[in-house]
Amino acid sequence: MDLTYSDEENAFREEVRSWLTANIPADLSEKMLNYEELSKDDLVRWHKILAKKGWVAPSWPVEWGGTGWNAVQRFIFEEEAAIAGAPQIVPFGITMCGSVLLKFGSDAQKKHYLPRIYNCDDFWCQGYSEPGSGSDLASLKTRAERKGDHYVVNGQKIWTTLGHFGDWIFCLVRTDNSSPKRQEGISFLLIDMKTPGITVRPLILLDEGHEVNEVFFEDVKVPVENLVFEENKGWTVAKYLLGHERLNTGRIGGSKRELRKLKSIASKTMVDGRPLMEDVRFRDRLARVEVELMALEISNMQFVDEVRRTGQIGPEVSMLKIKGTEIQQAITELLMQVYGPRAQSFKPLHYDGFDSFEAMVAPRYFNFRKTSIYAGSNEIQRNIISKAALGL
Repeated sequence: MDLTYSDEENAFREEVRSWLTANIPADLSEKMLNYEELSKDDLVRWHKILAKKGWVAPSWPVEWGGTGWNAVQRFIFEEEAAIAGAPQIVPFGITMCGSVLLKFGSDAQKKHYLPRIYNCDDFWCQGYSEPGSGSDLASLKTRAERKGDHYVVNGQKIWTTLGHFGDWIFCLVRTDNSSPKRQEGISFLLIDMKTPGITVRPLILLDEGHEVNEVFFEDVKVPVENLVFEENKGWTVAKYLLGHERLNTGRIGGSKRELRKLKSIASKTMVDGRPLMEDVRFRDRLARVEVELMALEISNMQFVDEVRRTGQIGPEVSMLKIKGTEIQQAITELLMQVYGPRAQSFKPLHYDGFDSFEAMVAPRYFNFRKTSIYAGSNEIQRNIISKAALGL
């Protein structure tokens, strides 16, 4: 097992680092580092910068605009981008829908959608979770009934991230209720969000941010050619999507950046006349998180090496998501401890009299409660490991 980087990989890291330093717009980086919300224009602008460079879809085949990078290079790029404070490319288009179309899409679907996804001409969102169907996704009830050359969709999706920005949504819908197996009878549809009958309602979170939504479908007509793969075989597509691109679920680069920031702030924060970093209990908590992050990075490198050697990765990679999100949450908890009463409970309407970063500490803490739930809750990830990896 090789847990080191080659000279070529280190040179690639330097190339990526230099380019990011020169090309990340200062206003976007500042927003990221100060925990401010990014607008749709912000997200699209960074996407287009990477698309122009040819780096927006590293995992795609070269003939469709991919970089030709191996798994190690893709991991290095994601890590360096996070450390540099670059916005994350919204995954619903490039990583999710694009990858599904490359695997299961028809030639016509690939030719139409992939160039638009690559250039962010369309902003995509994901229609999976429903009220009562989150971790138990196979229990979804949104119905699509075939009527001639189109489907008629009725139902509701929830927790639709950035759905208020969406031009298109890919959805799991039930097209057959006759099978006793709930995973059967589900189909994968591409739906234009401008279609009559679609209503998007905001869900305002505890941090007062508008990030997620409810999406309602009332007699929404979807052309049959928008079906991906086969009717009633959508669960096959969903499993592929959920298992795709899992090497960066630990978000190690972002945690490194935040830990560095936490240590800097704590060293300047005075408590009882001395820096908080000199408090033994605080240092103990901080050291534990830092050691766990180092261990997570080594584990991640083991998986990277496995992909480098075999081209495959096992279900135990779910441990990256579990531990990575726990570390992310722990860092926000320590930052709350640093700021104490100065951490505002909610975002102020105006930043006058507030340090903009200070004002966002508590909202970020609240927002990061979700990380151990989304993309398959940590409890579900543990089940995956116990069943698929340990055979329990």
